[in-house]
This record gives sequence, C-alpha cells and structure tokens, in this order.
Amino acid sequence: MFDMQIIKGRDVPRNLDLTALRAFVTVAETGGVTRAAGLLNLTQSAVSMQLKRLEEGLGQSLMDRSGRGIALTATGEQLLGYARRMLDLNDEIYGRLTAQEYEGELVLGVPHDIVYPALPQVLHRFAMAYPRVRVQLLSGFTSRLRDQFARGEAALILTTEDAPRDGGETLATRRLIWVGAPGGQAWKGRPLRLAFEQACIFRQGVQRRLDEAGIPWEMAVDSNSSRSIEATVSADLAVHAMVEGAEPAHFERIAHGGALPDLRQITINLYHRDPGTGPVVADLAQMIRAAYSQPRPTP
Repeated sequence: MFDMQIIKGRDVPRNLDLTALRAFVTVAETGGVTRAAGLLNLTQSAVSMQLKRLEEGLGQSLMDRSGRGIALTATGEQLLGYARRMLDLNDEIYGRLTAQEYEGELVLGVPHDIVYPALPQVLHRFAMAYPRVRVQLLSGFTSRLRDQFARGEAALILTTEDAPRDGGETLATRRLIWVGAPGGQAWKGRPLRLAFEQACIFRQGVQRRLDEAGIPWEMAVDSNSSRSIEATVSADLAVHAMVEGAEPAHFERIAHGGALPDLRQITINLYHRDPGTGPVVADLAQMIRAAYSQPRPTP
C-alpha cells in the first residue's frame, strides 16, 4: 500500500496526507466533488486538488471519471476501508486529547420525518469531536418541540414550518411530496385515503389542497403513532405527504402526473441556545448547518 523510499540503507514509509484522505472518503460517500466540497467547507477545486495529490502520492488511480458521475476504481475501493479506519482513529485521538474538559448531555430535538439522511452523519462527527458529551435525540412533532425548547428542555431543535419564528434560522427550503408504497396504487383511489398523525403540522394544509382541487378524501388511519402511519402506507392502504429527500426506503415518491395537487414548500429551521457549555452547542449547530448546506440529491 505504501511507497518505500531507500534512505541510507533503510526503508522509510511515506506518510499519507489525512486531509487528502478525508477529501477522498467524503467524495466516495457523497458520490461527487460538489457535495463533498459543501460538507468539508472547501471549494470544488480544492477537493479535486486533494484527490489528485493522493493519487500522485500513491501512484494509483483511485477515481473512475469516465462516466457521468465519479466511481471508485478497484484500488480506490481497497483504500476506502483503510482510509475510514485511519480517519476514525485520528478523530478519536483528537477528540479525546482536546475535548476532555467537556462532558455531560445535550438534548437535540428533531421532527421524526427529517432525522434521515442528515442527522446520523452529524451525530457521528459530534461524537468524535466531543466523546464525553452524549446527545439525547428527542424526536417529535414541530409544535411539541417548540414547546419543549421554550421550557428549556432542549439545547437545539430543528423544525419544519412555513417560516421561522423569532430566534429561528432557516437551513433549507423543501417541498412536500406525495409518498406511497413502492409500486402502490392507493393514490388512484377516490376518495383518496390519507394517513397522517393527529399532530402532524402538514395535515390540514394537505387536506385543504385536496379540497381546492375537488378531490374527495378520507382518513384511513388517524393516529399519533408514526409506526401506524408507516405500516398503513407501506401496505398500500393510504398515501402520505412528507418533506422531499427524507422519504424512507419503504416509501416511494408518487409519480402522479398531475392527478394529485402540488403541495407547498416548507422551511427547515434551527433554534439553539448555549447553556454554558462553551463551544459545544455552537459546534453542533455548525455541523447541522454544514449537513444542510450540501446540494440536494436529484430524485
């Protein structure tokens, strides 16, 4: 894996550049230089330069650039596992030796329908940077999260709203989309069968759009259990609406061709306070911002 250089009769291993390895891993995981650049807070040219430097240092081609996207070569696939292990160890060492003075628990509130895909990578990076700080993930509806934040029960919350309230910061604007079971037919039925939690902030707006379009509807399930909603929709017994880009694998975006009305746009907003923990809350907020600054994948 390593080039060896003969100096005064001894084999001296050359060092791999961790910055270049981080760029390589991020490109491999996000599928492109543009998304990686946004996540790393670098320019696209800087990320491309890091990749070129890594390939030149190893004397190997790591990326197949012949197609529309970027794919790993066989050598790149082999390097990826090693690179992840090296970066994880680097981050663990750095976190343990530089963030020991910070410990405790932070509560982060997030609507359950936007936990994926951004939050897992944020939580992983935060854990590496602050290994002694535990993040308690509080999942719930926006209205409930706002109340909990107002009572001081959460240090940070994300919300899905028409617009942010005082103290809120908009991270992204997303459209609501219709979703159903993969290959499902429920969206063709009339009255249209809906599945929404009772406290879902999108529910009344969706019903209003159907009324305006003259499409009859009925509630197939009326519950505050997200699992009940998921089971009903996955069984092709009803349809649902959710934030684009956050649909799980067991849901499918409905290609209705205009048979259903277009839904409104919403904003994903961040609210946070610093409860005297130094940079901890601010750093977590910045990691969340960086995750939402990435270009959206095309459907």
